[in-house]
Amino acid sequence: MSTRPEVLFPLFAALTKLDGIGPKTAQTLEQAGVEKPRDVLMTLPHSGIDRQRRASVRDVVPPATATVEVTIGQHYPPKSRGRPYRVQVTDTQTSFQLVFFHAKGDYLQRLLPTGQKRLVSGKVELFDGIAQMVHPDHVLPLAEADNIPAFEPVYPLHAGISQKLMWKATRSALEMAPDLAEWIDPALKEREGWPDWLAALENVHTPNANTDLSPDDLARQRLAYDELLAHQITLALARAVVRRAKGTPSRGTGALREKVLGALPYAPTGAQTRAVSEMVEDLATDLRMNRLLQGDVGSGKTLVAFMALLTVVEAGGQGVMMAPTEILARQHLDGLQPLAESAGVMLEILTGRDKGAERARKLAALATGEIDILVGTHAVFQKDVDFHDLRLAVIDEQHRFGVAQRMELGAKGHAVDVLVMTATPIPRSLALAQYGDMDVSVLDEKPPGRTPVQTALVSTGRMDEVVEKLRHAVAEGCQAYWVCPLVEESEVVDMTAAEERFKRLRTALGEGVVGLVHGQMPSADKDAAMARFVAGETKVLVATTVIEVGVNVPNASIMVIERAESFGLAQLHQLRGRVGRGAAASTSLLMYQAPLTESGRRRLEILRETEDGFRISEEDLAMRGAGDVIGTAQSGLPRFRIADLERQGALMALAQSDARKLLHDDPTLESPRGKAARVLLWLMEQDKAIRLISVG
Repeated sequence: MSTRPEVLFPLFAALTKLDGIGPKTAQTLEQAGVEKPRDVLMTLPHSGIDRQRRASVRDVVPPATATVEVTIGQHYPPKSRGRPYRVQVTDTQTSFQLVFFHAKGDYLQRLLPTGQKRLVSGKVELFDGIAQMVHPDHVLPLAEADNIPAFEPVYPLHAGISQKLMWKATRSALEMAPDLAEWIDPALKEREGWPDWLAALENVHTPNANTDLSPDDLARQRLAYDELLAHQITLALARAVVRRAKGTPSRGTGALREKVLGALPYAPTGAQTRAVSEMVEDLATDLRMNRLLQGDVGSGKTLVAFMALLTVVEAGGQGVMMAPTEILARQHLDGLQPLAESAGVMLEILTGRDKGAERARKLAALATGEIDILVGTHAVFQKDVDFHDLRLAVIDEQHRFGVAQRMELGAKGHAVDVLVMTATPIPRSLALAQYGDMDVSVLDEKPPGRTPVQTALVSTGRMDEVVEKLRHAVAEGCQAYWVCPLVEESEVVDMTAAEERFKRLRTALGEGVVGLVHGQMPSADKDAAMARFVAGETKVLVATTVIEVGVNVPNASIMVIERAESFGLAQLHQLRGRVGRGAAASTSLLMYQAPLTESGRRRLEILRETEDGFRISEEDLAMRGAGDVIGTAQSGLPRFRIADLERQGALMALAQSDARKLLHDDPTLESPRGKAARVLLWLMEQDKAIRLISVG
């Protein structure tokens, strides 16, 4: 079924097919991302107005909305320009005035003929003790009273679109909506008490009270679930395609791993042991491993990844560990070299720096299988790099490598197993949204020997004190990071540029003590500046956030973050994780510009309270919303119209297990429920999934 099912045609027709929408309105709606009747149905009301009939305006406490039947009395046109036009009206108990500004008298005479009855609805306010309704929202003859719902839904609006128009358009779209076969597992639907799809749509667009507008409302939950399910079916199909490509089973003997564990000065944490056994199990099957290793700053991901690499070496294969930059690749090499030596394993590095005879020697050793584990940058992707038997690729920091590069790497070996490591703790619902096609291992314990980082808040007004403290610390042999918010002075944002800060600190602390790295520098200069800091030649490194990922300088024990309130929580947590890596007591100073906003203060206080990255990420999600937490632009995070990942996160996990089970039982989606799920994929515009089914 590679064309849209006919039953959905009406929902994908032109907007102008809906009541009250002409070409001009259609254009306005399209600018707001509403392009077809389906989008109108998926734009849910966010609040409502109580318009139930009252006997008198006295039955509400102003200011409040009232809907009453009135007898129209005398008209009072304005005496001078700019004055309002007033119409006296009487309900069962009292008389009050309808007030209009800039209205044409003849229009109001027609709308409100003296002596007749009308139903009016609008906001009642007291003005000098007299009740009045300024510009009623509705004025209707009694015969049309049913056109005012008792509880009127209020839609999120785009300029130029009125509530009346949205009300009409949604009614018209509901009439077009077909009754579709059920795609939700019947037992789940019954357990949750969810209505059918069409009934759910009708319910959300005709709420009876404010409780019907909450994310916990059953109709809303069901529609959110549909959206999440379609997304998870897409990811599950992608996962199935990867897994169908047969992998090579690598059954390790455990011999090399035992040697390394014996050489370690400490025992691995329970979380590390658990993650290793999950990977060993994956590697032993003939399905391809596609796993995400998620760990907080300093939770010991590298050791876990190395254990997985040793497993394939034990089985006679080779492994590769990829890092986004040369500095990180060298850091992995330095960290792993002693472990590799204790196991008698050949470890080598390949980066863009390798040239000529040296490079040729490494390539030959790779091709013959003499090198067991290669650490490298994307230089590993080059055409002339051939492995003897590559089985496992470990990729550090997911967001630097796209899916396409993962595939390219796969082509280097025979259906290579893939392990992606990320140091960004992501809340479970987002991890499932972003990496739902992967299996996830989580490291949520800290290994022994890491010193806690003291976090303090300081206002920018105390800058001189901070610089003075820094001078003392440097004199005692400490190293420090100083993170600046932005590069290039911009008049608009009064944030100190890295260059300005660098010059000032250099003046205060002396030539040669301070280094600088920022995103606009050529990478060779960046690498050189970082290398000088790692070697301890410079004591203070002024940097933009380029250092948030992975750099390890055990001697650095101070982290100053300027204008900390302008960073996201997860980012601040990552930056703070750059210190506290050695034995020295470490400090992180969050400098803020007073006065702080409420949310700015909350963010900085959470950091002061906890070092648990997962807790921080959950708070971040609650405060900023899903798109911001991952940075939607680069995240590939889907845009959900109905589902609210902050408040309905638990539905995402449900959708994932449901989608995987559906595809396990019915891989080609041919059963009645499978066919209904195909319609769901078309409805949710998951074209990618539809292509995957047709490939399958």
